[in-house]
Formats: sequence, structure tokens, C-alpha cells
Amino acid sequence: MDGMRFEDLSLGQSARFAKTITEADILLFSAVSGDNNPVHLDAEAAAASFFGERVAHGMLTASLISGLLGTKLPGPGAVYVSQSLRFRAPVRIGQTVAAEAEVIALDAERRRATLRTTCSAAGVLVLEGEAVVMIPTPSAPPAG
Repeated sequence: MDGMRFEDLSLGQSARFAKTITEADILLFSAVSGDNNPVHLDAEAAAASFFGERVAHGMLTASLISGLLGTKLPGPGAVYVSQSLRFRAPVRIGQTVAAEAEVIALDAERRRATLRTTCSAAGVLVLEGEAVVMIPTPSAPPAG
């Protein structure tokens, strides 16, 4: 697990990850999460809803932030401490969601970084929040 060291982080540093949301993503997320809300799975029920059509789970969209933090910024080894979320707009099947994270605060004593997190689709902000991650002290190299 060789992600970034705390010392490698700086204010304003950012990363991005994009993924197109597919029918399979929604079905798999529903199976894993147990969220079988018809607005995600049933075209007829969703057509009669506020959204007018099927939409992705909000937490499916939010999970892209987890992927971004765990693989890019700060990357492998980072420990998710907290995440606030505000859902702003729905994500529809076939839309590409761009998750972005930007370092906005660093706490060297606790080895924690606070990141502004957003997701957008088709130029529309669909989710925003803040994440706090802890960056563990690197392991000592094996004695040789």
C-alpha cells in the first residue's frame, strides 16, 4: 500500500476520476447495498416519480469519491475518517460522472487531510461535500 505520504500533500492539490454509470452498475449496487428503491430499478415506477425516469443511487455516485481517495489522492493506505454529502441533482443511466477532490486543510499533528469533494455530470454539480482522511505513518523498510 504505497499511497502518498502526508508530507507529499499540499493545499490546492487535486485529482479527478470519471466513470460512465451503466445499467449494470445500478443493478450491482442495488444487490450489494440492498437498496431496491423502484426509482432506481423500475422504469414505470420511476417515470411516475419526481425524477421522471430511473436514476442512479446517490450513494453509488458518492462511492466514486471513495474510489478516488483510495486510489489517487491520497491513494492506497489512506483511511477514510468522515464524509459529508449534499446531493444536488440526479445521475441518469449513461451519464459520465466526474468525481473530484481538492486538499483544503492539512493537520500534520494528526496526519489528516480535509478534501473538498464534488461529483458532476454533463456540467452539472450533482454532489458536494468534504472528506477527512488519515494518512498512516509509512512502514519501516524490512531489516536487511
